[in-house]
Amino acid sequence: MARTREEESARRRQAERRGHRGETLAAIALRLRGYRILARRFRTRAGEIDLIARKGDVIAFVEVKARAGTLLAIDAVPAATQRRIRAAGDIWLAQQYDRGRDYSGYTWRYDIVVIRPRRWPTHFTDAF
Repeated sequence: MARTREEESARRRQAERRGHRGETLAAIALRLRGYRILARRFRTRAGEIDLIARKGDVIAFVEVKARAGTLLAIDAVPAATQRRIRAAGDIWLAQQYDRGRDYSGYTWRYDIVVIRPRRWPTHFTDAF
């Protein structure tokens, strides 16, 4: 049975709220591990980065995935999404340089934080 526009719109809004809650939980978990959140939901034409965090001399571009299982979440970040996140990360770094913040001496990496029901978030460093 086909969904009505209203049902589809409600489903999308609910998924967006669930995603925002997952990002908030991931940000809290990262902060407790010593990270400083530099940006949330950084959007460019190239793509979006859920969280950008810093710990020491490492900048982590973090994709947050809320799924029932860990493998389902990791598999939900295909190569095309990884390319978009990398491109958005390059744009963020360039913007920071333009603002007088030089992160050239830092290491940057791409992480995934998996949000599963009734479990603490799992952080996969250097995931792709």
